[in-house]
Amino acid sequence: MLSLLFPGQGSQVVGMGRDLVEAFPAARALFDEADEALGFELSRVMFEGPEDELTATRNAQPALLVHSVAALRLIEDRLGPVAFTAGHSLGEFSAHVAAGTLSFVDAVRAVRRRGELMFDSGEERPGTMAAIIGLDDGDVEGACAAVESGVCVPANFNSPGQVVISGDVEAVEEGMQRALDAGARKAVRLQVSGAFHSPLMQHAAEGLDAFLSELSIADPTVPVVSNVTAEAVTSGSEARELLVRQVTSPVRWAASIRFMVDAGATRFLEIGPGSVLRGLQRRIAREAPCTSVGTLEQIEGLEVES
Repeated sequence: MLSLLFPGQGSQVVGMGRDLVEAFPAARALFDEADEALGFELSRVMFEGPEDELTATRNAQPALLVHSVAALRLIEDRLGPVAFTAGHSLGEFSAHVAAGTLSFVDAVRAVRRRGELMFDSGEERPGTMAAIIGLDDGDVEGACAAVESGVCVPANFNSPGQVVISGDVEAVEEGMQRALDAGARKAVRLQVSGAFHSPLMQHAAEGLDAFLSELSIADPTVPVVSNVTAEAVTSGSEARELLVRQVTSPVRWAASIRFMVDAGATRFLEIGPGSVLRGLQRRIAREAPCTSVGTLEQIEGLEVES
């Protein structure tokens, strides 16, 4: 059983998608559609940068979705039945496009707005994030719960031994030290514009709720595994609610992969730029191989089991 995975922020790179646009008129048309929907040349930022402009969350989020959906459109007629889709953070919107929950144009506009709202929340209440390496989930949760200097919560349960924490700057620094004291191998501050997937993003969640309430959201044609619950979403109303809750909730990525494997998924495709999710997959469920598909070479070389 095949499942599709879509990457989130951090996988963007200057030049992303350019090889697809140069080789496939369908990809060019999709990029043009995104540029028109957003009212500016996102494609130029993706192809030429500069890097700091692409990395800005208001641009990185739609860039990743556009690249992922373009790659999907180029391979979908070869895939056969798909059991589940899932995406890491921002990638969950790409997963919903794949499942027919959201139209491509609505999703591009939604993630652009999501990025703007998350940046604004980071400006209103500055925060940060840090990766904790080599500590069990429960011990990371305990370290965060013991923090006394502000909000510090687990934000991404990425794989066994890799959890990202998020919150107020001073509180995250305290959480990093508490994690190291508890036996973590490493604690590394991340370069982010806010405390994503934490209560500090409440204003962003409220703004996204208002935006999504204006969109048509269908029941997915393929179950989409939610970051919030690590379970399958099968209705449009539930999808809308969980996409909003995701902004202030931890990404339960490892549990999401295990849910799909336990439900019968035997192989995965990571669709979009980079190979971050493939790397996590090897640490979560090595028995279910994952192939990254985002470049022209990868798309042309893709072999799909019948």
